[in-house]
Amino acid sequence: MSARVPRVLAVAGTDPTGGAGQHADLKSIAAMGGYGMSAVTAVVVQNTVGVRAIHVPPVEFLTAQLEAVAEDVEIDAVKIGMLGSVPVIEAVTRWLGAHRPPVVVLDPVMVATSGGRLLEPDAEDALRSMLGLADLITPNLQELAVLAGEDTAPSWEEALAQGHRVARAHGTLVLVKGGHLTGDRTPDALVGPDAPEPLVAFDGVRVPTENSHGTGCSLSSALATLQARHGDWPRSLRIARDWLRGALETSGELSVGHGSGPVHHFHHVQHALETWGAVPERFSDELWEASAAVRREIEELEFVRRLGDGRLEPDRFLAYLDQDLQYLDGYSRALALLAARAPDEEQRLFFAAGAVSCTETEAQLHRARLQHAGDGGARDEPAEVTRRYTTFLLAATAAEPYPVGLAAVLPCYWVYADVGRHLGELAAAGGPGEHPYADWLATYADEGFQEATRTARRLLDDAAREAPAEVRERMREVFLEACALERDFFAAPGTGRRLAGIDRIE
Repeated sequence: MSARVPRVLAVAGTDPTGGAGQHADLKSIAAMGGYGMSAVTAVVVQNTVGVRAIHVPPVEFLTAQLEAVAEDVEIDAVKIGMLGSVPVIEAVTRWLGAHRPPVVVLDPVMVATSGGRLLEPDAEDALRSMLGLADLITPNLQELAVLAGEDTAPSWEEALAQGHRVARAHGTLVLVKGGHLTGDRTPDALVGPDAPEPLVAFDGVRVPTENSHGTGCSLSSALATLQARHGDWPRSLRIARDWLRGALETSGELSVGHGSGPVHHFHHVQHALETWGAVPERFSDELWEASAAVRREIEELEFVRRLGDGRLEPDRFLAYLDQDLQYLDGYSRALALLAARAPDEEQRLFFAAGAVSCTETEAQLHRARLQHAGDGGARDEPAEVTRRYTTFLLAATAAEPYPVGLAAVLPCYWVYADVGRHLGELAAAGGPGEHPYADWLATYADEGFQEATRTARRLLDDAAREAPAEVRERMREVFLEACALERDFFAAPGTGRRLAGIDRIE
């Protein structure tokens, strides 16, 4: 995209307690690695308990703010939040027509969490008229219903259908958010105007917290920043969603206010701040801590739960083995590339042996299972996530600096071993009796594999100590992306059903 550090303008109201509006926007932009700027649409008297008063500056003053920024700074993305009135909406619409940045995210603040309408009908109509200028709109369920001119969707399936109708009507992407649905799951899906299926969909256990003030503002600003950085909406949503879940999970650490408190925007850098100036003895410890949220998501997957307790249907297990067999072919090539680029004999031998193990020892168990089921070869085409994961590994090990390649392959050792520990616990909790996948689960606990994991981790720590700061940061990015791909790979065969035609990511 146009800038390594995205310059992101937030157009929204204020919040004196810092949890929502401009204050949440600027924190989210910074948390996602952007440079935040702001144009204030309204000065709001509020705290975590509620809103007391709103002052709307003259619309000419808002226009002057927008023009001052645009005349001086190249804007990579804009997030639009609270607008409030027809004149304000029209002013922002005119400005977008004249200075439209590459990325525009609109969070249509129309309905309060309590259900009260925040805009008059004429302002709602004016807001609908500017939807076509946005790349992405991020309404809550009540706001989505207002945009569609319908009642609030009572189910996830109806919310998806409503999101598709709004996307088609305005030619833009819509993030359908299920946080306001009842139940213990919080699905999200990105839908577009052209395809009948979501571009990507996620699901997860609801985070148990009362601190949800400013979540909509925070998510939309994070998405604007990430999209300006990566240019990939599904990837941006995955990163933003993982970050926001962590911000909700750690929100209790802030102790701000007596009502619905804010989320912890900088939870992911807290450890770094506490150890500021210190060179970590084990860089891998930092990476492991940073991947905690993704690893928890893996443990929650239906596929993983059923595999561990032995209730997984044989066809679903075989579908997984089929894709894993194809994945191992790509992974072995990635390890061979690392071996060819290794700086010393120990590392050359280690990764060369790993490449051989993938194609012989590990793949042999997969083929034996498939042959026992009556099919000795791959039955399906590589799934999208299989192709995406192997392409990522080959690119990282061939084109990135050698330490970055190490970070890319490590999760297949380490996360795999951690999942094996969790699966062993689930299997043990099932009590005595023959486990249908006992031989396969035993591969996780194999001491040779555990030792290989420890060696791969040590090699990464050695490389990180010698690497410059920018390479270590890239190692962190690649490691976390590989962890997310591990999750997606487990999720692909793990739902037993399709969500609008694509694999659902639990």
